[in-house]
Amino acid sequence: MKNSIEQTPDPTPTAIFDDGWSNAGCDPNILPARGQKGRGAVSNIDGRFERHIHQGVDDGWLGTLVEVQDAPHTKTTLGIDGARSVITKNQSPDVPFDRSINPYRGCEHGCVYCFARPTHAYLGLSPGLDFETKLFWKPEAASLLRKQLSSKSYQPEPIVIGTSTDPYQPVDRDKKLTRSIIEVLADCQHPFSLITKSALVTRDIDLIAPMAARNRASVAVSVTSLDHRLSNLLEPRASAPHRRLDAIRKLSEACIPVTVLCAPIIPGLNDMEIEKLVAACKDAGAQSVSHIVLRLPLEIGGLFEEWLEAHYPDRKAKIMSLIRQMRDGEIYQSEFGKRMRGTGPIADLITHRFNAARKKHNLTGRSLNLDCSGFKRPSADGQMSLF
Repeated sequence: MKNSIEQTPDPTPTAIFDDGWSNAGCDPNILPARGQKGRGAVSNIDGRFERHIHQGVDDGWLGTLVEVQDAPHTKTTLGIDGARSVITKNQSPDVPFDRSINPYRGCEHGCVYCFARPTHAYLGLSPGLDFETKLFWKPEAASLLRKQLSSKSYQPEPIVIGTSTDPYQPVDRDKKLTRSIIEVLADCQHPFSLITKSALVTRDIDLIAPMAARNRASVAVSVTSLDHRLSNLLEPRASAPHRRLDAIRKLSEACIPVTVLCAPIIPGLNDMEIEKLVAACKDAGAQSVSHIVLRLPLEIGGLFEEWLEAHYPDRKAKIMSLIRQMRDGEIYQSEFGKRMRGTGPIADLITHRFNAARKKHNLTGRSLNLDCSGFKRPSADGQMSLF
């Protein structure tokens, strides 16, 4: 059965999640969260805007069943996002672009650390399992994009596709929504870059390569670990490490510039792989490499601690201690300049190791220097201008 506890509005909701989930195991009557095969989050915690917190409690009937039965399987559903525009602007000094497109809300890859998880709370859904099972797509994305690009006030700058959720998550095999967006950008000769951890990106090499030949396209592939077991637990429905390296190789062979994002680096879990990661990506043909340390804003802190308790209970205390050492004693810092790199000796050591590995393999850092001069403004009805 479930208990419903009223949640008092609090301007610092992280404390609510620490009390409600991270310490749930302190009460022997509260049922422990159980992960599902093929899913990243261990639970379906309530979002920070919900009035009540729900917790499973053993009333004497379910305890034995919980011990002997697997957690029920949650199927993926796909709803429609009725967005009226697709280009999102940002003013963050931490990233080398000011606009992006995310074809999907939610992501079936199920990366437990995904910083986009808290956005599902705005929909009245959980940043936990809901984020990776209740997805939304934008069927009119291509036509909406063309309409935005046709505006006389629009000034072209590189657009990055997939900044929050992966544009090549499993559902895109059927929907091909990302491909339709690239087709519009290619028609307009508008520069773009893709961020993904899926080998499915190679499907669209025929569109990306001609743009890359004009310095109007690039790809960033996220590689978190070369350890298949760890990768499967962290990112259960993303492409396996060897398939991502193969995708980097195929993209590079097609003369498409490839950056590798080693993200996130989690001290005590995958930081020992830094040098091997950089070497493997160089061998696959990457031209540049960058890194981001683990970020745990809002509900992600509780979700990540649950995940550690389920999969690495012996390392949990050490990993959380190292994370706090990178965050001035907290589990997250939201300030620009700190949120992606952290502070202190641990964060500095990680940066130093990346710089040394990058220099050893003659790789550069991440950049987005794409050519905007060839942009051809479309008309709102889809026709290109004659002059």
